[in-house]
Amino acid sequence: LKSNPSNNEEKEAQTQLTKSDELQRLHSQALSAYQQEDYGAAISLLDEILAVCVWDAELRELRAECYIKEGEPSKAISDLKAAAKLKNDNTEAFYKISKIYYQLGDHELSLSEVRECLKLDQDHKQCFSLYKQVKKLNKQIESAEEFIREGRYEDAISKYESVMKTEPDVPIYSTRAKERICHCLSKNQQATEAIKLCSEVLQLEPTNVNALKDRAEAYLLEDMYEE
Repeated sequence: LKSNPSNNEEKEAQTQLTKSDELQRLHSQALSAYQQEDYGAAISLLDEILAVCVWDAELRELRAECYIKEGEPSKAISDLKAAAKLKNDNTEAFYKISKIYYQLGDHELSLSEVRECLKLDQDHKQCFSLYKQVKKLNKQIESAEEFIREGRYEDAISKYESVMKTEPDVPIYSTRAKERICHCLSKNQQATEAIKLCSEVLQLEPTNVNALKDRAEAYLLEDMYEE
């Protein structure tokens, strides 16, 4: 403005400076809320800033962290995907996306995201370690499903028991494995065991349609028509 003074531009510059100061103030408040573990407040403040600073990868990563803490993984994934595009070689974002998908039980999407991380850096320790785990689990689930399609129920049961050993710490995989083992037992005419295992699954997930259907089939085998 000093080199080329003009009233209109002066007003515009003053407005932008005021806005810039306001955004910096909001940024400080957002960081403070995050540090105090008030993630809801941090998200509201970051929403305001990101409405203006749409292309800021770091702010998106911070909001994603808040969403994770607030138990909103799908919103975190959306911010992390944007951050992965906005920042070159953003291995950290791909790692976090893969980790979230894994925790949600979506092993196939987890595998494809962790591969993106390794494409950028094949020596990335965290990504490589996660890749080995997801790949092993993915392979076991695929071969178990193949056995089910072929009617090899004993083999499928054994494979799903291996799945539970491979990932004992993320409950969704054990529940899914039990649901599929119950299916195999029911198909294999092992009604008593099927009823027991399906009931375990239904205690955790009362509306699990597959477990309800498989337990119904097992009840039919036992002539327990009311049930």
